[in-house]
Amino acid sequence: MSEVIGPISTLSGTYHDCPEGQMCDQHPDRLSVARIQGETDSFGCEMHDMCQECLDDDKAWRKSPEAAEYRKGRCDWCKEDALDLRDARDYEEGLCGRVYRVCGACIKKQNDNLVAEDQRDLDDWDDLYEGDDYPDDYDDSDYEEDEEIKNV
Repeated sequence: MSEVIGPISTLSGTYHDCPEGQMCDQHPDRLSVARIQGETDSFGCEMHDMCQECLDDDKAWRKSPEAAEYRKGRCDWCKEDALDLRDARDYEEGLCGRVYRVCGACIKKQNDNLVAEDQRDLDDWDDLYEGDDYPDDYDDSDYEEDEEIKNV
């Protein structure tokens, strides 16, 4: 039986360490060689434990026409039809927030916006503190006075 766990920041399809001695969900007489994250939402996810045969079948399915059909649909963010949907989260909602089905163009836009935001933050920091004159948390002269007191 696949294990159900609480909120998690990774998405469906992520490989996780398989517990030692864990048996395959489909073949209880075989040891599991892989644990793959299944259906995921903001409440948690299912973990699927697979023997080598089940893992091979899963990898084959991911390359199949049926899997390609699963990636088709309407993007939750731009509301356009897409052929490359994948699970994603809106970072502003937190790492364990709702899971959306999102197209590649929206993922690229989100990633580009994050890079631009990071660059703006770096530029703002550089504008505030030019060169090596970053502010200290304490004044060195206070420290030296304290040392003199200790040596008396």
